[in-house]
Amino acid sequence: MTDGAQETECVHLPDLEGDGRGVLFEGEPKTVRLALDAGDRVPPHQHPDRDIVCYVVDGELEMTLGDETVDLVSGDAARFSGDQDISPEAREDSVALLVLAER
Repeated sequence: MTDGAQETECVHLPDLEGDGRGVLFEGEPKTVRLALDAGDRVPPHQHPDRDIVCYVVDGELEMTLGDETVDLVSGDAARFSGDQDISPEAREDSVALLVLAER
């Protein structure tokens, strides 16, 4: 590395294991793989002071964002504020990539 350049990091999503949530890279922006089985739901939670991009790699998610519900299918991406209650539910086995960027 020279002149403060950052080393390139790569990850293969299918290789990640764990309880369905896995951090891809250390540091910012926080990048997470979310894998849910059909019918699984993440309880409502917030990520204050972050903007979030959710890209559905495979499957179908119903994403509850505050008072709004958005249906996302494989290939869809959504950007939203982490200041609201967020609760994804898998309509079928699903994998999503989430990037949580500090504001």
